[in-house]
Amino acid sequence: MMDDARRHAPATQRNREPILAVLRQELPATGGCLLEVASGSGEHAVFMAPRLPGWVWQTSDADANARASIQAWAAAEGLDLPAPLAIDAQDMAAWPTAPFQALLCINMIHIAPWAAGIGLFTAAGRLLPAGAPLILYGPYKRDGRHTADSNAAFDADLQARDPRWGVRDLGDVAALATTHGFGPPIVHEMPANNLTVIFRKL
Repeated sequence: MMDDARRHAPATQRNREPILAVLRQELPATGGCLLEVASGSGEHAVFMAPRLPGWVWQTSDADANARASIQAWAAAEGLDLPAPLAIDAQDMAAWPTAPFQALLCINMIHIAPWAAGIGLFTAAGRLLPAGAPLILYGPYKRDGRHTADSNAAFDADLQARDPRWGVRDLGDVAALATTHGFGPPIVHEMPANNLTVIFRKL
């Protein structure tokens, strides 16, 4: 914790540059409004928003303390970000109705019930126009197997904390994406055995 409402997620310092590089490659150059789902501390938002000119960065989180952290970080960095939305991914009534040109979700679907992933894809299918990306970042199994021993240990720890949590298999996520009108995954290998996966709306 910081002295004020700002929270600090150490992983943000390690992964923000690689994620930003993928966003610069995959986001439409014309810009638009990006909805970040489960923004957490807000550190990704305050780092990336000023580095992606032309994009309005709309943060969100189900946790009130996280939303306070997002606003505190924005104020500390002198950024005029829209107020964070209160979105619980598995509660369809909590999602906005306005369209977005991109959705981003970092490190959520494995630290949440599978219902949150279903909610994410259901909402993304409704909110994104054809060609727009849903961008996910985090660890994944591939063909039912972990890609590293560290991911297997992480998965065991997650399931010990909550049996509804766990590292998802990319095939299961891709199948879910298909049912909501998205194309096959575009996969970027990332540091620390993580992936950035892009699903584009058909």
